[in-house]
Amino acid sequence: MSIPVSDAHAASYRARQVPDPVQVVDGVWGVPIPLDGSALRYVTVYLVDTGDGPVLVDAGYDHPACWTAFRRSVESLGHRVEAITTVLLTHNHPDHVGFAARLREVSGARVVMGRADDFATAHRTRGTFLTQLRAALDLTGAPADVVDGMYADAVAVAEHHETLRLDVALDADTEFRFGDVTIHAVPAPGHTYGHTVFHDTRGLVFTGDTMMAEGPTQLAIVSRPDDDPAGDLFRTLARIRDLGATIACPAHQFPYRDVAARADALAAFHRGEVDRVRDLAGDGLDAWRLAPRMPWRKPWDELGRGTRRFSLMHTLALLRHVTGAAR
Repeated sequence: MSIPVSDAHAASYRARQVPDPVQVVDGVWGVPIPLDGSALRYVTVYLVDTGDGPVLVDAGYDHPACWTAFRRSVESLGHRVEAITTVLLTHNHPDHVGFAARLREVSGARVVMGRADDFATAHRTRGTFLTQLRAALDLTGAPADVVDGMYADAVAVAEHHETLRLDVALDADTEFRFGDVTIHAVPAPGHTYGHTVFHDTRGLVFTGDTMMAEGPTQLAIVSRPDDDPAGDLFRTLARIRDLGATIACPAHQFPYRDVAARADALAAFHRGEVDRVRDLAGDGLDAWRLAPRMPWRKPWDELGRGTRRFSLMHTLALLRHVTGAAR
Protein backbone atom coordinates (compact mmCIF):
# COMPACT_ATOMS: atom_id res chain seq x y z
CA MET A 1 0.00 0.00 0.00
CA SER A 2 1.37 3.41 -0.95
CA ILE A 3 2.48 5.89 1.71
CA PRO A 4 0.20 8.98 1.66
CA VAL A 5 1.64 12.48 1.80
CA SER A 6 -1.42 13.45 3.85
CA ASP A 7 -3.19 10.88 6.03
CA ALA A 8 -6.27 13.13 6.12
CA HIS A 9 -6.43 13.30 2.32
CA ALA A 10 -6.13 9.52 2.01
CA ALA A 11 -8.74 8.99 4.73
CA SER A 12 -11.21 11.24 2.90
CA TYR A 13 -10.65 9.27 -0.30
CA ARG A 14 -11.28 5.95 1.45
CA ALA A 15 -14.38 7.38 3.13
CA ARG A 16 -15.66 8.37 -0.33
CA GLN A 17 -15.54 12.06 0.60
CA VAL A 18 -14.03 15.01 -1.28
CA PRO A 19 -10.84 16.12 0.54
CA ASP A 20 -9.87 19.70 1.25
CA PRO A 21 -6.95 21.18 -0.72
CA VAL A 22 -3.66 19.71 0.49
CA GLN A 23 -0.16 21.18 0.50
CA VAL A 24 2.06 18.52 -1.06
CA VAL A 25 5.31 20.44 -0.55
CA ASP A 26 6.04 24.13 -0.10
CA GLY A 27 4.50 25.92 -3.08
CA VAL A 28 2.52 22.95 -4.46
CA TRP A 29 -1.13 22.27 -3.62
CA GLY A 30 -3.43 19.45 -4.61
CA VAL A 31 -6.87 20.91 -5.34
CA PRO A 32 -9.68 18.32 -5.43
CA ILE A 33 -12.52 19.32 -7.79
CA PRO A 34 -15.87 17.69 -6.88
CA LEU A 35 -17.55 15.71 -9.66
CA ASP A 36 -21.23 15.65 -8.73
CA GLY A 37 -22.97 12.50 -9.91
CA SER A 38 -19.73 10.74 -10.88
CA ALA A 39 -18.43 7.54 -9.29
CA LEU A 40 -14.98 9.19 -9.26
CA ARG A 41 -16.31 11.82 -6.79
CA TYR A 42 -13.45 14.24 -7.54
CA VAL A 43 -10.42 14.88 -9.71
CA THR A 44 -7.32 16.54 -8.27
CA VAL A 45 -5.58 19.33 -10.15
CA TYR A 46 -2.30 20.76 -8.88
CA LEU A 47 -1.39 24.41 -8.39
CA VAL A 48 2.35 25.10 -8.52
CA ASP A 49 3.62 28.47 -7.28
CA THR A 50 6.59 29.72 -9.32
CA GLY A 51 8.58 32.90 -9.82
CA ASP A 52 6.77 33.34 -13.15
CA GLY A 53 3.30 32.97 -11.63
CA PRO A 54 1.11 29.96 -10.80
CA VAL A 55 1.17 26.88 -13.05
CA LEU A 56 -1.73 24.42 -13.15
CA VAL A 57 -1.48 20.68 -13.83
CA ASP A 58 -4.76 19.40 -15.36
CA ALA A 59 -8.06 21.22 -15.58
CA GLY A 60 -11.04 19.21 -14.32
CA TYR A 61 -14.37 18.90 -16.14
CA ASP A 62 -15.94 21.61 -18.29
CA HIS A 63 -18.84 22.16 -15.90
CA PRO A 64 -19.96 25.31 -14.06
CA ALA A 65 -19.82 23.56 -10.67
CA CYS A 66 -16.23 22.43 -11.31
CA TRP A 67 -15.17 25.91 -12.38
CA THR A 68 -16.79 27.50 -9.33
CA ALA A 69 -15.19 24.99 -6.95
CA PHE A 70 -11.80 25.52 -8.60
CA ARG A 71 -11.96 29.32 -8.33
CA ARG A 72 -13.02 29.12 -4.70
CA SER A 73 -10.19 26.75 -3.80
CA VAL A 74 -7.52 28.76 -5.62
CA GLU A 75 -8.65 31.94 -3.85
CA SER A 76 -8.61 30.13 -0.47
CA LEU A 77 -4.92 29.36 -1.12
CA GLY A 78 -4.15 33.05 -1.62
CA HIS A 79 -3.91 32.96 -5.43
CA ARG A 80 -5.96 34.31 -8.33
CA VAL A 81 -7.15 32.21 -11.25
CA GLU A 82 -6.41 35.19 -13.51
CA ALA A 83 -2.70 34.97 -12.59
CA ILE A 84 -2.19 31.39 -13.84
CA THR A 85 0.35 31.45 -16.66
CA THR A 86 0.47 27.85 -17.94
CA VAL A 87 -1.77 24.78 -17.93
CA LEU A 88 0.08 21.47 -18.22
CA LEU A 89 -2.34 18.72 -19.28
CA THR A 90 -1.44 15.10 -18.65
CA HIS A 91 -3.89 13.76 -21.25
CA ASN A 92 -7.02 14.48 -23.23
CA HIS A 93 -9.77 12.88 -21.17
CA PRO A 94 -12.66 15.20 -20.26
CA ASP A 95 -11.95 15.26 -16.51
CA HIS A 96 -8.46 16.60 -17.27
CA VAL A 97 -8.85 19.12 -20.10
CA GLY A 98 -12.32 20.41 -19.15
CA PHE A 99 -11.93 24.08 -18.26
CA ALA A 100 -8.49 24.64 -19.85
CA ALA A 101 -9.91 26.80 -22.64
CA ARG A 102 -11.98 28.83 -20.18
CA LEU A 103 -8.92 29.37 -18.00
CA ARG A 104 -6.98 30.60 -21.02
CA GLU A 105 -9.76 33.10 -21.74
CA VAL A 106 -9.61 34.65 -18.26
CA SER A 107 -5.85 34.45 -17.63
CA GLY A 108 -4.12 34.23 -21.00
CA ALA A 109 -2.45 30.99 -19.86
CA ARG A 110 -0.84 28.82 -22.52
CA VAL A 111 -2.13 25.25 -22.75
CA VAL A 112 0.34 22.37 -23.11
CA MET A 113 -0.27 18.66 -23.87
CA GLY A 114 1.31 15.74 -25.74
CA ARG A 115 0.83 15.96 -29.51
CA ALA A 116 -0.62 12.46 -29.82
CA ASP A 117 -3.41 13.59 -27.45
CA ASP A 118 -4.00 16.87 -29.29
CA PHE A 119 -7.55 16.58 -30.57
CA ALA A 120 -6.78 17.86 -34.07
CA THR A 121 -3.93 15.36 -34.36
CA ALA A 122 -5.96 12.49 -32.92
CA HIS A 123 -8.88 13.19 -35.24
CA ARG A 124 -6.55 13.11 -38.22
CA THR A 125 -4.66 9.96 -37.22
CA ARG A 126 -7.24 7.99 -35.23
CA GLY A 127 -10.63 9.66 -35.41
CA THR A 128 -12.79 10.88 -32.55
CA PHE A 129 -13.10 8.98 -29.28
CA LEU A 130 -16.31 7.37 -30.44
CA THR A 131 -14.74 6.36 -33.77
CA GLN A 132 -11.87 4.72 -31.90
CA LEU A 133 -14.23 3.01 -29.48
CA ARG A 134 -16.37 1.56 -32.26
CA ALA A 135 -13.28 0.20 -34.03
CA ALA A 136 -12.06 -1.39 -30.80
CA LEU A 137 -15.42 -2.95 -29.97
CA ASP A 138 -15.51 -4.50 -33.42
CA LEU A 139 -12.12 -6.12 -32.68
CA THR A 140 -13.23 -7.84 -29.47
CA GLY A 141 -15.26 -10.67 -30.97
CA ALA A 142 -18.31 -9.63 -28.95
CA PRO A 143 -21.75 -10.39 -30.44
CA ALA A 144 -23.19 -7.61 -32.59
CA ASP A 145 -25.93 -6.79 -30.07
CA VAL A 146 -23.34 -6.40 -27.29
CA VAL A 147 -21.17 -4.15 -29.47
CA ASP A 148 -24.16 -2.02 -30.42
CA GLY A 149 -25.29 -1.76 -26.79
CA MET A 150 -21.88 -0.79 -25.44
CA TYR A 151 -21.44 1.78 -28.18
CA ALA A 152 -24.90 3.25 -27.52
CA ASP A 153 -24.08 3.54 -23.82
CA ALA A 154 -20.89 5.43 -24.67
CA VAL A 155 -22.72 7.79 -27.02
CA ALA A 156 -25.20 8.57 -24.25
CA VAL A 157 -22.48 9.83 -21.92
CA ALA A 158 -20.06 11.29 -24.50
CA GLU A 159 -20.42 14.99 -23.65
CA HIS A 160 -16.84 15.88 -24.55
CA HIS A 161 -16.59 18.16 -27.59
CA GLU A 162 -12.89 17.48 -28.34
CA THR A 163 -12.30 21.03 -29.58
CA LEU A 164 -9.51 22.25 -27.28
CA ARG A 165 -6.71 24.00 -29.19
CA LEU A 166 -3.17 23.70 -27.80
CA ASP A 167 -0.58 26.45 -27.56
CA VAL A 168 2.23 23.91 -27.19
CA ALA A 169 2.06 20.31 -28.49
CA LEU A 170 4.80 18.12 -27.04
CA ASP A 171 6.67 15.62 -29.22
CA ALA A 172 9.45 14.56 -26.82
CA ASP A 173 11.00 15.26 -23.42
CA THR A 174 10.73 19.00 -22.86
CA GLU A 175 12.06 21.27 -20.12
CA PHE A 176 9.99 24.18 -18.82
CA ARG A 177 11.53 26.82 -16.59
CA PHE A 178 9.16 28.94 -14.52
CA GLY A 179 11.42 31.30 -12.62
CA ASP A 180 13.00 29.19 -9.88
CA VAL A 181 11.01 26.05 -10.76
CA THR A 182 11.97 23.56 -13.48
CA ILE A 183 9.45 21.01 -14.72
CA HIS A 184 10.28 18.30 -17.25
CA ALA A 185 7.54 16.96 -19.51
CA VAL A 186 8.10 13.22 -20.02
CA PRO A 187 6.08 11.25 -22.62
CA ALA A 188 4.21 8.51 -20.74
CA PRO A 189 1.87 6.57 -23.08
CA GLY A 190 -0.19 3.63 -21.87
CA HIS A 191 -3.38 5.16 -20.49
CA THR A 192 -3.60 7.28 -23.65
CA TYR A 193 -1.16 7.48 -26.55
CA GLY A 194 -0.10 11.06 -25.78
CA HIS A 195 -0.18 10.87 -21.98
CA THR A 196 2.54 13.00 -20.34
CA VAL A 197 3.86 13.08 -16.79
CA PHE A 198 5.49 16.22 -15.43
CA HIS A 199 8.60 15.88 -13.27
CA ASP A 200 9.21 18.81 -10.93
CA THR A 201 12.91 18.77 -10.06
CA ARG A 202 12.09 19.32 -6.39
CA GLY A 203 11.17 15.60 -6.35
CA LEU A 204 7.55 15.49 -7.52
CA VAL A 205 6.05 13.73 -10.51
CA PHE A 206 2.51 14.60 -11.63
CA THR A 207 1.30 11.24 -12.93
CA GLY A 208 -2.18 12.00 -14.26
CA ASP A 209 -3.97 8.65 -14.68
CA THR A 210 -0.84 6.59 -15.29
CA MET A 211 0.04 5.63 -11.73
CA MET A 212 -2.49 5.96 -8.91
CA ALA A 213 -1.68 5.18 -5.29
CA GLU A 214 -3.80 2.03 -5.50
CA GLY A 215 -5.28 -0.19 -8.19
CA PRO A 216 -4.47 -0.82 -11.87
CA THR A 217 -4.03 1.53 -14.81
CA GLN A 218 -6.77 1.50 -17.45
CA LEU A 219 -5.08 0.82 -20.78
CA ALA A 220 -5.70 2.92 -23.88
CA ILE A 221 -8.19 1.91 -26.54
CA VAL A 222 -6.75 -0.33 -29.27
CA SER A 223 -7.96 0.86 -32.66
CA ARG A 224 -4.94 0.67 -35.03
CA PRO A 225 -2.77 -2.30 -36.06
CA ASP A 226 0.36 -0.89 -34.39
CA ASP A 227 -1.27 -0.11 -31.03
CA ASP A 228 0.25 -1.77 -27.94
CA PRO A 229 -0.76 0.26 -24.87
CA ALA A 230 0.41 -2.46 -22.45
CA GLY A 231 3.90 -2.35 -23.92
CA ASP A 232 3.75 1.44 -23.77
CA LEU A 233 2.77 1.31 -20.10
CA PHE A 234 5.62 -1.02 -19.13
CA ARG A 235 8.14 1.37 -20.70
CA THR A 236 6.43 4.34 -19.04
CA LEU A 237 6.52 2.77 -15.57
CA ALA A 238 10.23 2.04 -15.97
CA ARG A 239 10.84 5.70 -16.88
CA ILE A 240 8.85 6.96 -13.89
CA ARG A 241 10.71 4.56 -11.58
CA ASP A 242 14.04 5.93 -12.79
CA LEU A 243 13.17 9.64 -12.53
CA GLY A 244 14.27 9.77 -8.90
CA ALA A 245 11.01 11.42 -7.81
CA THR A 246 10.08 11.03 -4.15
CA ILE A 247 6.39 12.04 -4.34
CA ALA A 248 3.79 11.07 -6.95
CA CYS A 249 0.82 13.39 -7.51
CA PRO A 250 -1.93 11.47 -9.34
CA ALA A 251 -5.16 12.99 -10.59
CA HIS A 252 -7.28 10.62 -8.50
CA GLN A 253 -7.00 9.10 -5.02
CA PHE A 254 -4.14 10.87 -3.16
CA PRO A 255 -0.47 11.94 -3.41
CA TYR A 256 1.99 9.34 -2.11
CA ARG A 257 5.70 8.88 -1.41
CA ASP A 258 6.99 5.47 -2.52
CA VAL A 259 7.21 6.28 -6.23
CA ALA A 260 9.77 3.72 -7.47
CA ALA A 261 8.28 0.89 -5.43
CA ARG A 262 4.80 1.72 -6.67
CA ALA A 263 6.00 1.76 -10.30
CA ASP A 264 7.54 -1.68 -9.88
CA ALA A 265 4.46 -3.06 -8.11
CA LEU A 266 2.11 -1.75 -10.80
CA ALA A 267 4.30 -3.18 -13.57
CA ALA A 268 4.30 -6.55 -11.80
CA PHE A 269 0.50 -6.49 -11.52
CA HIS A 270 0.01 -5.80 -15.20
CA ARG A 271 2.62 -8.39 -16.18
CA GLY A 272 0.54 -10.85 -14.18
CA GLU A 273 -2.48 -9.86 -16.27
CA VAL A 274 -0.46 -10.39 -19.45
CA ASP A 275 0.63 -13.83 -18.24
CA ARG A 276 -2.96 -14.83 -17.56
CA VAL A 277 -4.07 -13.67 -21.00
CA ARG A 278 -1.13 -15.53 -22.58
CA ASP A 279 -2.17 -18.75 -20.83
CA LEU A 280 -5.80 -18.38 -21.88
CA ALA A 281 -5.15 -17.09 -25.39
CA GLY A 282 -3.52 -20.38 -26.25
CA ASP A 283 -7.05 -21.77 -26.47
CA GLY A 284 -7.81 -19.32 -29.28
CA LEU A 285 -10.02 -17.08 -27.18
CA ASP A 286 -10.85 -13.56 -28.33
CA ALA A 287 -11.18 -10.59 -25.95
CA TRP A 288 -14.92 -11.14 -25.48
CA ARG A 289 -14.39 -14.71 -24.27
CA LEU A 290 -11.26 -13.82 -22.29
CA ALA A 291 -12.74 -10.94 -20.31
CA PRO A 292 -15.07 -13.03 -18.07
CA ARG A 293 -12.05 -15.15 -17.07
CA MET A 294 -9.99 -12.19 -15.87
CA PRO A 295 -9.80 -11.32 -12.13
CA TRP A 296 -11.86 -8.13 -11.87
CA ARG A 297 -12.91 -6.59 -8.56
CA LYS A 298 -16.27 -8.31 -8.96
CA PRO A 299 -17.26 -11.39 -10.98
CA TRP A 300 -18.00 -10.54 -14.62
CA ASP A 301 -21.73 -11.20 -14.22
CA GLU A 302 -21.89 -8.63 -11.40
CA LEU A 303 -20.15 -5.82 -13.29
CA GLY A 304 -22.26 -2.91 -14.52
CA ARG A 305 -22.54 -2.28 -18.26
CA GLY A 306 -20.07 0.59 -18.25
CA THR A 307 -17.54 -1.33 -16.17
CA ARG A 308 -17.84 -4.27 -18.55
CA ARG A 309 -17.01 -1.99 -21.46
CA PHE A 310 -13.89 -0.65 -19.72
CA SER A 311 -12.89 -4.20 -18.77
CA LEU A 312 -13.38 -5.45 -22.30
CA MET A 313 -11.25 -2.63 -23.72
CA HIS A 314 -8.54 -3.42 -21.16
CA THR A 315 -8.62 -7.11 -22.07
CA LEU A 316 -8.32 -6.29 -25.78
CA ALA A 317 -5.20 -4.22 -25.03
CA LEU A 318 -3.65 -7.07 -23.04
CA LEU A 319 -4.44 -9.51 -25.85
CA ARG A 320 -2.83 -7.20 -28.38
CA HIS A 321 0.36 -7.20 -26.31
CA VAL A 322 0.37 -11.01 -26.25
CA THR A 323 -0.49 -11.73 -29.87
CA GLY A 324 0.71 -8.63 -31.66
CA ALA A 325 -2.62 -8.49 -33.54
CA ALA A 326 -6.14 -7.99 -32.19
CA ARG A 327 -8.40 -10.98 -32.77
